[in-house]
Amino acid sequence: MLGAPAGLVAEPSLATTVIEESDPRRFMTALAAATAQGGTVILASENWGEHERRQLAALRDRAQVTPATAAGKGWLCIPTGGTGGVLKFARHDEDTIAAAVVGFHRHFKSAGFNAAGVLPLHHVSGLMAWLRSTLTGCEYWPLDWKKIEAGELPPLPARREGWVISLVPTQLERLLRSATAVEWLQGFRIIFLGGAPAWPELLAAAAAAQLPLSLGYGLTETAAMVTALRPEEFLLGARDSGSALEHAAVQVGRNGVISVWGDSLFRGYHPEWRDRRPFATGDLGRLDANGHLHVLGRRDAVIITGGEKVVPAEIEAVLRGTGQFPDVVVLGLPDARWGQLVVAVYPGSAQPDFHSVIRVMSRLAVYKRPKSYIPLVGPWPANAQGKVDRAALLAQVVRQRKERR
Repeated sequence: MLGAPAGLVAEPSLATTVIEESDPRRFMTALAAATAQGGTVILASENWGEHERRQLAALRDRAQVTPATAAGKGWLCIPTGGTGGVLKFARHDEDTIAAAVVGFHRHFKSAGFNAAGVLPLHHVSGLMAWLRSTLTGCEYWPLDWKKIEAGELPPLPARREGWVISLVPTQLERLLRSATAVEWLQGFRIIFLGGAPAWPELLAAAAAAQLPLSLGYGLTETAAMVTALRPEEFLLGARDSGSALEHAAVQVGRNGVISVWGDSLFRGYHPEWRDRRPFATGDLGRLDANGHLHVLGRRDAVIITGGEKVVPAEIEAVLRGTGQFPDVVVLGLPDARWGQLVVAVYPGSAQPDFHSVIRVMSRLAVYKRPKSYIPLVGPWPANAQGKVDRAALLAQVVRQRKERR
């Protein structure tokens, strides 16, 4: 049985260390050194711009030793993107990480997995992929995504525990284009898919290739996944986010908001602290009769148009399934008549075939169909986590429409 991860216990200290290494091996070395030094450890990205760095500097200056940090709690600060582009850091420690690692392995009935890593280690998905393997005596194999995408697919060494890999949907979609990459993916024991909603056509293609996918749900605040679909369930036709891991409990309130509680919950956003009450995520979902979670989208992204509720994630999944957009976001533009107008925004460099797009969208209720498709002029706005910044995108679209009038 796992206990607190050896080598991941920071001593109380006034020191604050910021780690912003993109190279996985240098990141691992830096985290080990920072943990040995003690104090607060803040994970960051080398690719952050001036906006994120100003927020980081302000938070770093507010670090302090409290009774909680003196007890070794909440010293590991992992970045998470908030609403409106606000950068936050969820506080974790050896106890929250250990709970997530134990719950993960019990859910998949394994003492350990070797992991191939293509996600950045400052992000909770990449970090936990590494910790789940190394803290159970298994191997972590950092890989270069650009090389993988280019077809440089290293053979998986034979290991009794097998290998796992974590991908986001766009990475899986690109690998499915290559028969060689599909064969390589078939060699994994589990392929974890997260970070963004996966569209039905992508999941159908993965199932047709007999890929051992595990869909799940988790947050930086929960030390990654708290529910997970087992690969055998996926291959039998399930397309939800699975049941709760042993260390966590998941509930959906009357308002449809998902709440989570359990031993892997964060200690608060640095420099603040929170008690161990359930955490309301802001995501919408439902639990089916089998206790499996179905994630419907963000509560704060819901569009109200003509009195009808539209969940952007549903529409975005259909649009991605057309294969016409390299990326697409559904927004609600302010409108005097409808309250909000449903529009689909896509990178200006794309050249979609709108005949096929409109044909597919006709299957949806009329109020869910975008009233306008807007090619974005300029860069695609993203937050510190690399995900689309919806607030910035909305402001950019509004500004672009005004300039064209």
